[in-house]
Amino acid sequence: MAEAAPITPKNGEYIGASSVLIVAWFVRSRRSSRSRVYLQVARRSVARDRRTQSDLHVTHGAKLVAHCQIWPTGLPEYSGAGHVMSDERSTRWKVAAVAACRISPFVIGCELEPPTNRVSRLIPSRLTLGSPIGCFSNLLGTVYRKGDLHFTPDGSSVISPVGNRITIFDLKNNKSMTLPVESRFNYITIDVSPNGNILVAINTDGETHIISLISKVILHKYRFKGHPKRVKFSPDGKHFAVCKGGGVFIFNAPGLQTGDYNPFIMEHAFHGATAETTCVSWSFDSKLLAVGSKDTTVKIYSLQKWANFRWITLGGHSDVIVACFFEAKQYDVYTISKNGRVCVWECTLEPDDLVEWEPPSKKEKPKDSDSEDDIDIEKVIEKTEKQKAYAEKKLLDSDDLPQNDKEEVSMKEKDKKIKMLGYKKQATFYLADEVHKQSKDAKLTTAAYHQDTHILVVGFSNGSFFLYEMPHANLIHSLSISRQRISSIALNSTGDWIAIGCSHAGQLLVWEWQSETYAMKQQGHRTNMNCLAYSPDGQYIITGGDDGKVKLWNTLTGFCTLTFHEHISSISSVLFSHNRKFVASASLDGTVRAYDLVRYRNFRTLTSPRPVQFSCLSIDASDEFIAAGGQDFFDVYLWSMKLGTLLEILSGHEGPIASLVFNPNPASTELVSASWDKTLKIWNAIENGSAHETVRLNADALCVTYKPNGEEVAVATLDGQIIFFECKTARQTGFIEGRTDLGAGRSKTDLVTAKKNLQSKCDFNQYTISYVLRIGDLKSKKNVSKLSTIKIDDESDFSIEEIDID
Repeated sequence: MAEAAPITPKNGEYIGASSVLIVAWFVRSRRSSRSRVYLQVARRSVARDRRTQSDLHVTHGAKLVAHCQIWPTGLPEYSGAGHVMSDERSTRWKVAAVAACRISPFVIGCELEPPTNRVSRLIPSRLTLGSPIGCFSNLLGTVYRKGDLHFTPDGSSVISPVGNRITIFDLKNNKSMTLPVESRFNYITIDVSPNGNILVAINTDGETHIISLISKVILHKYRFKGHPKRVKFSPDGKHFAVCKGGGVFIFNAPGLQTGDYNPFIMEHAFHGATAETTCVSWSFDSKLLAVGSKDTTVKIYSLQKWANFRWITLGGHSDVIVACFFEAKQYDVYTISKNGRVCVWECTLEPDDLVEWEPPSKKEKPKDSDSEDDIDIEKVIEKTEKQKAYAEKKLLDSDDLPQNDKEEVSMKEKDKKIKMLGYKKQATFYLADEVHKQSKDAKLTTAAYHQDTHILVVGFSNGSFFLYEMPHANLIHSLSISRQRISSIALNSTGDWIAIGCSHAGQLLVWEWQSETYAMKQQGHRTNMNCLAYSPDGQYIITGGDDGKVKLWNTLTGFCTLTFHEHISSISSVLFSHNRKFVASASLDGTVRAYDLVRYRNFRTLTSPRPVQFSCLSIDASDEFIAAGGQDFFDVYLWSMKLGTLLEILSGHEGPIASLVFNPNPASTELVSASWDKTLKIWNAIENGSAHETVRLNADALCVTYKPNGEEVAVATLDGQIIFFECKTARQTGFIEGRTDLGAGRSKTDLVTAKKNLQSKCDFNQYTISYVLRIGDLKSKKNVSKLSTIKIDDESDFSIEEIDID
């Protein structure tokens, strides 16, 4: 292949206000003959109204390229981890390629002293780049999965565990943000420090992460030999408690409060429970700790020794303890069990009555002044027990008692005078009586308490929750939000908003109980998502899942803005119209539905003469015709969007229709369909009806797509090939053999088997604006050192390159 001529950016060339500079470095190490490629990213702020700027500046910091590919938007992908290699360790440090990207398409590129041809081809000399560096931005499709909900200290945001990630919903600005941290397993319990800087999250495997909410990175990791249930920060932010097994472990929290930045220093460990611990709560001054367990008791512990405190056990329950809370400015405790019983425990002491424990002073050693020979035998008279007792009593009353013995006697008398801390049951309430009128099997599942307003919120398994004013348990408000079990409840700092999470429904609500309105109401797909499509402007995403719901997501805010429930079976395909006025969905229930995005209604329901499970969907460039392929009956159905009538049934395939697409050229009426019968059919459906041309393939067809100019099609087959055909002549113009890179192997560091790795493969293909095709086998570990790319220029000339990253 002839090497492309380099393009050097001119001095002062206008790139854009938010441009990103990508520099690829080629480095050959002295210690080994292996060559490595690095990508370096630099930003440059440019005023939009200025046309002359200085040269591009490159900042320090590089990332090792494990594999580099061309995304569908034409953007180079970089992944892996590494450090910058300095000039001392490398003999060659040269720029291989430079590219800049901005929001709108912009063609730029240069090559300065390319060391080899393979590196110069790593990033083509001309690229149409459409977006900044491809990094994780947000998580859509689900809002809550399982675990504890928490408000930030300012009370304006909700932190929700979403599987193995954590999402923060900003209620004031109506935006969501998913932290760029990921766990191997789903998070089950989280808590935020009182200053809002640190987040502790624990997953189902017992791995604990300390996450900085400022830098959005994981600071420390720690693995428990078990499955912790709860984690809770102390009000002063110096400690956090972790409930695991039958004990609770107290760790020093790293940060400014403690002045200690060493991670996970255990200060105390309490093992008083006889069953698994379920909940934990701190007193307002962080001195006492209440721990509930499955043995129907609550233990009261203390971090430091007090002269008038011993471990206390609170009973009175006949079911598992769900939650326990301390009262504000007091040591009174509320204990709540699964059967809805609430016990109010009154402390016998005020917080100021706790007396610090002082260790007793050491006794002085008796001096051996008299030897054994100096003892006067005549004075040694054997005394009876009564005489001994009388002598000791007389000695205590006299002034001849030694000083150490006097101190010991005074300490004993002082202990008798100090009042010990204890608890007295003040009242018992049964909160499940109201719920049992609706559902007899309902159980209390979660609870939250606001100390300043004395509001207790309890949630039940039938989807209802109640607000009570403590300590008299006066009912304030009640509401039933769904029929699913409430998994978690949280109150914000002012007590106005209540966050409610339902894990089975994937639902997250924020209820303002005073005005009885929703501050936020979001729900993701209950089951897996099957398909999605971007809007033409990229602002919205439409998704379809196995639950039969079609959801519209805003990519800027991350919120679901619209949900359609008309389908009664799995959604197989969704698409946007080119004018973005409506969306369409195909389902296995035998219907194709069109939804108006202005009036939010289903305005078209398209069916076939006999029930068919539709597997794929496509719409023409004018948005007048829509076609769907069958899964159980191997036909293509064509409807008119304006009339809503079936125009044609295109028969000829002998297997399920895997994919179909209209020609993107507005002047063309071509339709291409790919099937599992190893054929690709090109239809001129609108003009000539069922007239078509058949192209035989070597394997089952999986996906087909048009070139943006409508002159060629690319079809992916089951044997790992991507074949290109001309539409007019049906002549094959090229192919890509991808089976060598599609194997699912297992590397040394993989924690999953090759069989499981094969199930998680992700393969797809798509043309880009600049006609650069990315061949995707993102999960393959067998041959990660080779990358196949194809470059198709405007004259339809193409070439295949295999790049060796190593």
